[in-house]
Amino acid sequence: MDKASWPGATARGKREREMGLENGGGNRGDRDRGDAALEAVGVWVFDLDNTLYPASCDLFSLIERRMGAFIAERFGLSPEEARRRQKRFFREHGTTLRGLMVEHAVEPDEFLAYVHAIDLAALAPDPALGRALAALPGRKLVFTNASRDHAERVMARLGVAGQFEAIHDIADAGYRPKPDPATYAGFLARHGVDPARACMLDDMACNLVPAARLGMTTAWIRGDSAWGRPTADHLPHIHHVIDDLPGWLAKRAAPEGGEE
Repeated sequence: MDKASWPGATARGKREREMGLENGGGNRGDRDRGDAALEAVGVWVFDLDNTLYPASCDLFSLIERRMGAFIAERFGLSPEEARRRQKRFFREHGTTLRGLMVEHAVEPDEFLAYVHAIDLAALAPDPALGRALAALPGRKLVFTNASRDHAERVMARLGVAGQFEAIHDIADAGYRPKPDPATYAGFLARHGVDPARACMLDDMACNLVPAARLGMTTAWIRGDSAWGRPTADHLPHIHHVIDDLPGWLAKRAAPEGGEE
């Protein structure tokens, strides 16, 4: 997978530049802290969707359509009304699933199996990512709001399944999604992670806030989605910005290290 296929690899967002977010580094005021902390990282915590693969694959749109179809069928709604309800669940509860569980007592396994029954043909194997992960020193974990089955399918398709020690999925989190702070505490305890020696990578800027508050180094995978971009309140919690994940990881693995 070439660099240009990663979001922002050829053209960086004007909005992010104006906010002080630079490729490789984070906001200007926190960049020194981020660089120093990277040298001590012994645990790498990766989100899954739109993080291990670029958002330009548009895989998540397939999942979103399945979410809308599930809601339309369950409640007898039009596609338009189902989409509006889905977005409300997301805004108010963090994930569509959480909203369905809280407001309608929907069984999570039924929903997860339905929405993740998608064709992964758009997702190409990524040898560069596999090489970068293999060379990256330290433990590697996946921390996702998706299901374990979906994570395993995606990782197998990318060719990186053997690079990760464990998957912490939405069921492991008690169906409380990121960015719920309690979910992070549970993740750290379950996997014996010292936040001061961990780096979390996620395409959702809001998900990096609890991680940074716990003492983790953070890296935002730049994307085009409105819900993933950082607000001014997120900026102090973003230490690095990544446009090309395999390339960024390869630099972390190189003996000389260093930033662009």
